[in-house]
Amino acid sequence: MSGPRAFDDVEIGLELPELSRLVTREDVAEYADASGDLNPLHRDEAVARAAGFDGIIAHGMFTMGTLATCVTRWTGDVGALVRMRAAFRSTVSIGDTIVAGGRVRSLDPDARTATLEVWVRLERDGVVEEPIRRSEALVRLS
Repeated sequence: MSGPRAFDDVEIGLELPELSRLVTREDVAEYADASGDLNPLHRDEAVARAAGFDGIIAHGMFTMGTLATCVTRWTGDVGALVRMRAAFRSTVSIGDTIVAGGRVRSLDPDARTATLEVWVRLERDGVVEEPIRRSEALVRLS
């Protein structure tokens, strides 16, 4: 897509293209450094295991950032994202592949905005989990 997404080209039920991302130790370490969140659950394998996890876990906001990227790639304009509300439901571990997506839930022609139902899913041991679900984003379209 070139340029911002036009309001007139969007309809209720339209699915956003999904965005997949393999979560690596390097990504989580870089996020920790950039955000200043140096909690050892995100950096130290032994600490994460002692807390009951299988290993280092990604920051919730790292996962939400992937979701925001999915939304802004679809809009074609990083400034189009007005707000996002996310309900965090499960952890994301090193080596997981997260898949962010969404669909248009409603449209406001006067404001030229779309409300999106958004989520992040992953498959772990043959079971689909939703680290982010029942969440929404509001975007302003051209």
